[in-house]
Amino acid sequence: MTAITYKKNWTDHINNLQQAFPTLELGRIVEKIPELGLSEMTESEQVKALILECLSEMDETEPDWTYLASRLHLNQLYETSLKNRGQEKPYENFFHLIETLIEEDIYTPKILTYYEKHEIKQLETAIVPERDHLFTYIGLKTLSDRYLASSKSKETFELPQERFMIIAMMLMAQEEKSHRLQRVQEAYWALSHLYMTVATPTLANAGKRYGQLSSCFIDTIDDSLQSIYDSNTDIANLSKHGGGIGVYLGKIRSRGSDIRGFKGVSSGVLPWMKQLNNTAVSVDQLGQRQGAVAVYLDVWHKDIFPFLDSRLNNGDERQRTHDLFTGVSIPDLFMEAVENREHWYLFDPHEVRHVMGFSLEDSFDEKRGEGSFRNKYMACVEHPELSKEKVPAIDIMKRIMVGQLETGTPYMFYRDEVNRMNPNNHAGMIYCSNLCTEITQNQRPTIQEEQYVEDGKIISVKSPGDFVVCNLSSINLGRAIPEGVLKKLIPIQVRMLDNVIDQNTIPVLQAQLTNRNYRGIGLGTFGWAHLLAKKKIAWESEQALDYVHEVYKAIAYYTIEASSDLAREKGSYPLFEGSDWETGDFFEKRSYNKEGTWNWKSLQVKVKKQGMRNGYLLAVAPNSSTSLIAGSTASIDPIFKKFYSEEKKDYKIPVTAPDLTPETYWYYKSAYDIDQHWSIKQNAIRQKYVDQSISFNLYVRNTIHAKELLALHIDAWKQGLKTTYYTRSTSSQGEYDDCESCSS
Repeated sequence: MTAITYKKNWTDHINNLQQAFPTLELGRIVEKIPELGLSEMTESEQVKALILECLSEMDETEPDWTYLASRLHLNQLYETSLKNRGQEKPYENFFHLIETLIEEDIYTPKILTYYEKHEIKQLETAIVPERDHLFTYIGLKTLSDRYLASSKSKETFELPQERFMIIAMMLMAQEEKSHRLQRVQEAYWALSHLYMTVATPTLANAGKRYGQLSSCFIDTIDDSLQSIYDSNTDIANLSKHGGGIGVYLGKIRSRGSDIRGFKGVSSGVLPWMKQLNNTAVSVDQLGQRQGAVAVYLDVWHKDIFPFLDSRLNNGDERQRTHDLFTGVSIPDLFMEAVENREHWYLFDPHEVRHVMGFSLEDSFDEKRGEGSFRNKYMACVEHPELSKEKVPAIDIMKRIMVGQLETGTPYMFYRDEVNRMNPNNHAGMIYCSNLCTEITQNQRPTIQEEQYVEDGKIISVKSPGDFVVCNLSSINLGRAIPEGVLKKLIPIQVRMLDNVIDQNTIPVLQAQLTNRNYRGIGLGTFGWAHLLAKKKIAWESEQALDYVHEVYKAIAYYTIEASSDLAREKGSYPLFEGSDWETGDFFEKRSYNKEGTWNWKSLQVKVKKQGMRNGYLLAVAPNSSTSLIAGSTASIDPIFKKFYSEEKKDYKIPVTAPDLTPETYWYYKSAYDIDQHWSIKQNAIRQKYVDQSISFNLYVRNTIHAKELLALHIDAWKQGLKTTYYTRSTSSQGEYDDCESCSS
């Protein structure tokens, strides 16, 4: 592009925006215009220079400069789109955009099989361009750079409200025709007001020819060469299509175990971890980032020590898998042994199966302090023919904490609590969580039964396992609750999530089957710190604890009700019968019926009568990038800083805490200044209403003593948390890599 004189009168243009930004002194930007040398720049360079000037004015006292920068970027988006589309006005001729991007092989032709031209024209009239003004600069920049549909040569076509409308159209495409356009407009209302966000894969891929819509997956590998390599292929295929993956390794025999009776020949789990590490690096997510894989192992597995060392930055590099994330599956009995400074025993799962006739990982303690797991564990300890290693439990815990302070991992997965509260424990077992620790659903390995030749073709017969799929979206608490839309919003969200299951194309067949058997969804939240600040509630206060009860109780009630109402309309998930939903145990285990402010008994009766559309409902994901788009704070986390900069390739984008004013300023407290026991208390309350789990980070300073970090883990376990995510320490900031797929 050749340099052009700025034909646009930027002085007039910016002055004309003064009415939209009455609190800003736009004259400060106007004064700088002569010094910028705009006449020597291309038009896009002019806009960038002015945006940078706006951002340079931003600080904690004047955060609204971000909206002026956003408006300038938006105008550039409009102009580029108009030029590429051959139009004169933004948001004109939506039908032509769809036709063009289908011809460009970007959109799927299915759009025009679902919707007729007159329907698309009707939906065009529902688009509200003014809602583009809700974006902060970092929000609009993130959305436009990464999610808006462009041509294969990266030319801008789609605009923000059109992305929201396309998502709404695709997720409601198979609704009853008589209500379909109404459903589309409801979904568009929810998305365009930024009351909610969909997960990154849905945001990026809905309406497009390539890529799937689900966020994360969990695979269970059986103890066989066939299963190990089949799983690696499945993981590669999912990674290629943009999914984050959790992998349970606990069934694989340990190092030194026998193979076909030959003693001491197994290499254990580390070689298979190395293989997965290579897959994660070499099969990236749609060319955007390397694959993201978390591996989990039981704390009683004989390979637990090399597993815990696998991400450390020192030691034998041949035993390191730096590109995998790690998680430990922990029973109550281990935490008791740590607390009481008792010994712990390590076993080979293959030998346990052979000698004891059962798989230790297939049981859990049905009650706190008693149950099947500890009985079987003690039987293994006492069996004279079973080899075992005896170690102080605290030594394992020390290795866990060393890894957490150095790398942020391993994640903690409290398996007994997870399985006790599993609403579908009639149909299976949960061994681990996903990449971001918020998904807990039944798992089972896929087994190849036989392989034979027929009519010149090789036929493989497999018994499909439960290959977990999570479909995510999140409520923007900082916007939806103050505007009083929760009751209207949640049924729309549940319907959208449920429709993802039927719209999706997952490249692993057993995952498709599992998705349809359980119809699991993960409705979550973000903007908790934002909401507390707007309500002027201090994080470390009893008032905050009471407010967690109030907010998440409402979310749980409306979500359960919405799924049950959807079941009345469309039918229950196939495994509803015998579940805790059907028996009523779901409500009894959580003592919901003792809470008088909501009619839980009536809801329990409704669920038994109408059924449930979805076997799993709630899960709180990290959602860092989508919360940026929506102009709020991530997940249920506190903020890092009130004012910081997001690093981009060629410049930094300043960001402030949302709605930062003199009134909210003191209610935004840095995560590292908060007593983490208050965060654990909040999350324990929240966990009561979340049937799956929560991406819950611990924030600690690098000066923390081992006994203080141990006290946090003991507290988290005792208060009934199901998982903890990263241990984020001040010494290793920047090493963490939130699952982009789970961002919702």
